[in-house]
Amino acid sequence: MIPPQLLSRLLESLLSRGGDFAEIFAEEARATSLLREDGRVQEAASGTDRGAGLRIVHGDLTYFANGNDLSAEGLLTLARNLASALPDGLPQRQPAPLRLVEVPVVSPVRIEPASVPLDAKVDLLERADRAARAADRRVAQVAVRYRETDRSVLVANSHGVLARDRTVYTTLACQVIAREGADTRASQRVAAGTCGFELFEQQDPDALGREAARVACLQLAAEPAPAGTFTVVLSSRAGGTMIHEACGHGLEADFIEKGLSVYAGKLGTKVAAETVTVVDDGTLPGRRGSSAMDDEGTLSRRAVLIERGILKGYLHSLRTAWRLGQEPTGHGRRESFRHLPIPRMRNTMILPGDDDPEQIVASVEDGILVAEMGGGEVDIVSGNFVFHCTEAYRIRRGRVAEPLRDAILTGNGIEVLTSIDRVGSDLGFQVGTCGKDGQGVPVSDAQPTLRIPRIVVGGRAG
Repeated sequence: MIPPQLLSRLLESLLSRGGDFAEIFAEEARATSLLREDGRVQEAASGTDRGAGLRIVHGDLTYFANGNDLSAEGLLTLARNLASALPDGLPQRQPAPLRLVEVPVVSPVRIEPASVPLDAKVDLLERADRAARAADRRVAQVAVRYRETDRSVLVANSHGVLARDRTVYTTLACQVIAREGADTRASQRVAAGTCGFELFEQQDPDALGREAARVACLQLAAEPAPAGTFTVVLSSRAGGTMIHEACGHGLEADFIEKGLSVYAGKLGTKVAAETVTVVDDGTLPGRRGSSAMDDEGTLSRRAVLIERGILKGYLHSLRTAWRLGQEPTGHGRRESFRHLPIPRMRNTMILPGDDDPEQIVASVEDGILVAEMGGGEVDIVSGNFVFHCTEAYRIRRGRVAEPLRDAILTGNGIEVLTSIDRVGSDLGFQVGTCGKDGQGVPVSDAQPTLRIPRIVVGGRAG
């Protein structure tokens, strides 16, 4: 996108009035989006977004500017204007010579989405739509969205880093609203990954539609959840929503630096049960949070956050690593060239244990099985959380019994992680887009089946 000679000139211009560090981030993202609703395609759009973000770091201050003009004149003007914002009298710095970083391919693409005819993409929407409507007479509305994004980025900085990466995101999401009388319930299922159109060889659009319809209709017939303290089994099907919210955000190093996380100052201490190990891995092929490098040119890696219950590390951008005297972990991510990089999760998970998932359920005399987590809220300062359960069941005498609706889990992240006493040998993933500081980035979360001996459940049943 930008020739190396121009990159060197830009870095020199950015540091012409001083500064400790300068960076160029360029991006080109080509996207196609289709939406089928009310039985027909309502939206079809495609386009390309490209531009660059320039950054200067001086002490505790960061200076940032971005623009869509990638011409030499436009970029040099942007760099000069940004440098002029620094105070007078700072010593001029010379950037290090650029060296191309060897970036591995993490998620190979076998079938380029751009090479697939539009009709084949529309067919995905129709299949999921038909399957959802045929699943149950109570299905009232179906919306199916397909999206593909081909994102190429370039990073060059004054430390001599020159790195390029390309990531392809492919997504199909089906949302179903079921209605019976005045009662309506919704459910959504998503197939997504850093891969091409081969995604749909493993994830069937028909099954996606049927599953979204099943959960929406199940909630119509479910009984109100009881309120009280129960033993709760979190199924691996729920994915790692709890670990993402109740733990993951608190381990992002910008919160640690500011002292805003319950995990600040706890390195080397026990924050979970000995059976619990938490990692964030950006190198998993095909997973939605994966890429070969982060948006600062640091290669992705497997970061061990909690090992056998002991807090081992945090998720770092370049800035937080420098500030805290630690190594970057490849988690400096940004939504686009219009945003500054901040520490973000990628693929966050509790690693599997040794327990048979079925035996975990069988061990519970009276409790609740959570098969799917919904939205929630977390206070990272205290670690307290509230989560909604979109699919849950009562466990009676070791067997899965009646479905429940409107169940809410309330607790404290460290207390819950410390209390986990059974960890299953399975592992289930969920995908999403994580929001933080006004930025959204693709992520996935995973966990095995877990047993929590005591947790407060909010419900409507007396």
